[in-house]
Amino acid sequence: MPRRLPGTFFRLMLTFCLTSILPGQIQAEFLAGTALVDVTPTMLPVLVNGSMTSRSVDKIKTRVHARALVLDDQKTKLAIVVVDSCMMPRPLLDEAKALAAKMTGIPTDRILISATHSHSAPSSMACLGTDADPNYVPFLIDKIAEAVAVANSKLQPAQVGFAKTDAGEFTASRQWIRQPGKNELDPFGNPTVRANMHAGANWDIVTGEAGPEDPDLSLISFQTRAGKPLAVLGNFSMHYFGDADISADYFGLFCAGIKQRLAGDDEFVGLMSHGCSGDIWRRDYTRPETWDPKLTIENYTAGLLDLAETALKSVTYQHDIDLAMAETRMTLNYRVPNKQLLEWSQRIKEKLGDKLPQTTEEIYALEQIILHERQQTEIVVQALRIGDIAIATTPNETYAVTGLKLKAASPIHKTMVIELANGGDGYIPPPEQHPLGGYNTWAARSAGLEVMAEPKIVEAGLLLLEQVAGQSRRDVTLSRGPAAAAIAKSQPVAWYRLDDFAGPYALDAVSGLHDGLYEPGITFYLEGPQSNKFCLDGQKNRAAMLCGGRVRSRIVGLGDQYSISLWLWNGMPNNVRDVTGWLFSRGHDHGLSTAADHLGIGGTSGHAGRLIFQHGNAAADIVAGKTEIPRWTWQHVVLVRDGAAVRIYLNGQLELETTAPAQFPRELDKLFFGGRSDSESNWEGRLDEVSIFNRALTAADISSLTP
Repeated sequence: MPRRLPGTFFRLMLTFCLTSILPGQIQAEFLAGTALVDVTPTMLPVLVNGSMTSRSVDKIKTRVHARALVLDDQKTKLAIVVVDSCMMPRPLLDEAKALAAKMTGIPTDRILISATHSHSAPSSMACLGTDADPNYVPFLIDKIAEAVAVANSKLQPAQVGFAKTDAGEFTASRQWIRQPGKNELDPFGNPTVRANMHAGANWDIVTGEAGPEDPDLSLISFQTRAGKPLAVLGNFSMHYFGDADISADYFGLFCAGIKQRLAGDDEFVGLMSHGCSGDIWRRDYTRPETWDPKLTIENYTAGLLDLAETALKSVTYQHDIDLAMAETRMTLNYRVPNKQLLEWSQRIKEKLGDKLPQTTEEIYALEQIILHERQQTEIVVQALRIGDIAIATTPNETYAVTGLKLKAASPIHKTMVIELANGGDGYIPPPEQHPLGGYNTWAARSAGLEVMAEPKIVEAGLLLLEQVAGQSRRDVTLSRGPAAAAIAKSQPVAWYRLDDFAGPYALDAVSGLHDGLYEPGITFYLEGPQSNKFCLDGQKNRAAMLCGGRVRSRIVGLGDQYSISLWLWNGMPNNVRDVTGWLFSRGHDHGLSTAADHLGIGGTSGHAGRLIFQHGNAAADIVAGKTEIPRWTWQHVVLVRDGAAVRIYLNGQLELETTAPAQFPRELDKLFFGGRSDSESNWEGRLDEVSIFNRALTAADISSLTP
């Protein structure tokens, strides 16, 4: 069934504060102007962001710039500026916008300014152990305004087009989930770190990625009316490469490289904006064989440029386009310390005195005091439209799944999402990621917004996109390829595709009458099995990642004849726990009972890596299959209960059969996926395409469900 991102409450809450902008009429002439302004500090050494502790740099490897575009349809004029900076705070940018508005007449709410997120750029924002450089901040403000003014002075008739290409080999998830019992300590001494960055480098301690990556390299290309390249605004989700001294990182190298490849004169400006990359890096920990220890920032950027150059050859340009832009400002709360944590922080601050913090404990203690003093902050969210192309913004280090949400639901198909725009308000993990802990969730200016900040910002962005488009958002739903069509044709009672962007409900794709419930301990929208068979037109099949939580369902009147079909992806080694993990359980939610069915994979207590079936609560009742299931592979499993007969199929083949008493009481209507009814050894891995039948499937039925 069609689905929409949740957010009715936020829609009502935010609508009143949106700036009223209706899409303009098509204009006779579209104008564009560009500027490249050097923002390299003139006073060295300079403080540099990107580390826990304070550091200063006195050498320059590559110069850093503010790159500006001014666009004008002669009804609406707007500016886009991308600055080689780690992040810039909203007050600084508000001041730069006010100065630019005074110089050009462009309203401040028609100016978008974002940071590339270079970790080797001068510090313009105090964060963690590093202050803003007091000499650099006023210099940067003037230079940003100058960039807007220069671009405004160079307006000329132009045309615009859009391209997108898959750059998945250049980006991957860096946030991985650790195995149960392998949590690390947070800065406050608590073992809350269930997921953290780069844990995937050690396969012995993890279960899998915490979220999806976004492989899109998006490009908005501007030309003069004569077809001469004028600018390219790129957008890509990869956090940073890491460089020495003062550096524009791969973002700056891309800008220089695209200029060299497309145009040699000073008129052309390349811009590379930061996509949603809070949980993303360049190394794919699922494929260590692809790691190149000699990979340089230059070679990495050259690979991206090759893709961009090829994609730009297919661009179709338009000049009869109009512009629209809208902005909203929201007040969000910080996650402030409780009394005990605040007192702990104050004791550390008192002991530290005037010294700079050096340890993680000292840094986060000071951050708690700052959050306590501030309590809340104002953030800026924008959307703009350039003909049939849209840009949405977040002022945060946003997870890739957040960008995917905005692009999937945007009313405009050609949408890019620029993060760290109009502010630097830290990481905003989706709510389900907060219980997993890790650096991205530790309360500080770098990650301090309220737990519900992400859905509020997504809803604000979608409302703005609707406004500039003059259209409603798109329904977010997976297409149905032949394998999905086969499930629908088989008429299950309920079907959980587990392709949801967020909880709390696992939506029933059959009728919507049997929606399941996601428990805490589940993340969303990772790649599922056999995308080319479950989806159409290159769309990726999506799955849920379980890390302690279950999907709960209730089917009344299931009886003694029923079947469960599902796809599994096991994230656990088979030699770690007594039971590697329970996949499915039909039983009471208050514990085990003698009338209950449980399906799982065996571990160290026996049957390691093989499917196991247990009826009731006695370990002696466990029956096992014969095939060891490899870790991190998709497998199709069907459990068939036909009265006292139980048959379990693995990838279409009968794996085990046994007999077990049926006679389920009518009130036994609770089903659990990804765990047993007593939450013992819950599933650690992905599940997908769960379908429930109120009949015993035949071998022919199962064959039709196995691609």
